[in-house]
Amino acid sequence: MSEYKFGWVALIGPPNAGKSTLMNHYLGQKVAIVSPKPQTTRNRISGILSNDDSQVVFLDTPGIHRMRGKMNRFLLDSAWEALGSANAIVILFDAALYAAKPHLMEEELAPIVKPVNNSGRPIFVAVNKVDKVKDKARLLPVMEKAQELWPEADFFPVSALKGEGADVLLEKVIDKLPEGPPMFPEDQVSTVPMRFMASETIREKLFMSLQQELPYSTAVEIEFWNDEQERNLVHIGAIIYTTKKNHKGMIIGKGGQNLKKIGTQSRVELEEMLEQKVMLELWVKVREGWTEDVGFLRSIGLGE
Repeated sequence: MSEYKFGWVALIGPPNAGKSTLMNHYLGQKVAIVSPKPQTTRNRISGILSNDDSQVVFLDTPGIHRMRGKMNRFLLDSAWEALGSANAIVILFDAALYAAKPHLMEEELAPIVKPVNNSGRPIFVAVNKVDKVKDKARLLPVMEKAQELWPEADFFPVSALKGEGADVLLEKVIDKLPEGPPMFPEDQVSTVPMRFMASETIREKLFMSLQQELPYSTAVEIEFWNDEQERNLVHIGAIIYTTKKNHKGMIIGKGGQNLKKIGTQSRVELEEMLEQKVMLELWVKVREGWTEDVGFLRSIGLGE
């Protein structure tokens, strides 16, 4: 009988590579925000997969990029910390994007190459979104370039969205994890607090309802969380912060319709998550320069 395995697996890659999608696929439920917009993940989010013979803790990290600013430094620090605590590393990138625009590949992946190669951990490369490339011959230059960048890695064509190739990748990753007992109960799927999950749910609905750059100037903070047992519901109050007054109007929408839609969508998902009724109240406040305010960034748990 094989020994039980336990390990931490860092999911690393550029923004919008599919890291959160892959983790959510493995867990069979949504733990991290999934959005077509890049740089959705702001914190290092852990997802726990428990099987009969293994427990894997995935560290879903913010996308690696070269943008400046205090918030972006927090995001990068979070990603590199995950690399240091991992037993194995899975790199994800958008193969469909690089097949169409090969000049972007080295530029976007360059910040990841040396830290990963010098990590001393087993490296796996998930060549993601292959289902979007009809002519598979166009993937060959992408694969060849990736093998140049990480010569010691094992490579797996996958579609995180559809789950294609994901099981084979997971099996190989688990093979490389150390033996050891599980650290978490088998029914626990994440290490993040439920309050954080709630703020992320609201932020996801914000991302989906807003256009272009506006979502990146927004943050969500849970102001209060009251379990009202006599009413069998959870009463949640959350503040949506934005950097400009005109953005506040865009978030609220004409006659408050956009904010109402965000609240309704968030409440429905939170009720599924908490398995009970939710009363959700949302407020929008302007806080200029919050993305450069270290104290505020820490207060909302950014980069943890």
